[in-house]
Order: sequence, then structure tokens, then C-alpha cells
Amino acid sequence: MVSVALAWAIFFVLSVISALHAYWAWGGLWPGRDETSLSKTVVGARGLETMPPAGLTAVVAILIFNAGLLPLIFVSGVPWNLPAKLVWMAMVALATIFFARGILPFTPIFRSRHPQEPFATLDRRFYGPLCLLIGAAYVLVLAFA
Repeated sequence: MVSVALAWAIFFVLSVISALHAYWAWGGLWPGRDETSLSKTVVGARGLETMPPAGLTAVVAILIFNAGLLPLIFVSGVPWNLPAKLVWMAMVALATIFFARGILPFTPIFRSRHPQEPFATLDRRFYGPLCLLIGAAYVLVLAFA
């Protein structure tokens, strides 16, 4: 039961994040005022004044949404024509990816490549810790399923 609740929580959080990326791909500017302030808030790369291309952002939105679906597939046994071993390996890979993304804001190399404010502060306070929580949730789904 714990794994099902966590799988739904992961799906909900990643669906919201995916929807934000889709919104940006279609030209949305929140939480910025313009493209420059948006890129400094959500990307923070040195010298970046514009958002990544819309197509790339849309692909990221799709990947994040699928990452949210995977725990539901894992706990439900819904036949998706994917071998169970492949789903398990993808869950482990996603846990690792989220843990790595969660640790990055605290490394000097990443901070030197993404120093723009307010991204740098938001990354350390919110984005990174959220990724660590998501990574932990993947591990708990794996452990309790």
C-alpha cells in the first residue's frame, strides 16, 4: 500500500513539473516576466539569456511525464508490453538520475555552470532537495512493492 501511495505521489509531482515544461515549450513565461528572467529562474546557465528551444523543452516535458508514469506501471502490474526486468531497471536508473540531480546544486562544477540568480538559490533550496525526495521515493517504491 505504501508503494502505491508513493507511486501516485511521484506521478502527481512529476505531472505538475511536466506540465510546467510543456507550458514553457508553448511560450509561457511564468514565473518570469520575460524570456530572460524565466531562463535565469529555471535554467540559470552562465550567459544564457533565452530559454532552450521549444522542441527540446517539449521532449523534456514528455520524458518527465513518462518518468512519473513508470512507478504506477511498476506497482500496478498494468500490462504495458514491457518486461518486468526492464521496468525495474528503469526505476533504478530514474532513482539514480534524481539523486544525482539533487546532489548537483551542491557541487562546485555545477554551481559554476549555473550561477545565475535566482536559479542558483532556488536550486539549492528547492529544486535539488525536491529531486532528492523524488529519488528517495523511487527507492521506497522499489523496496516496498
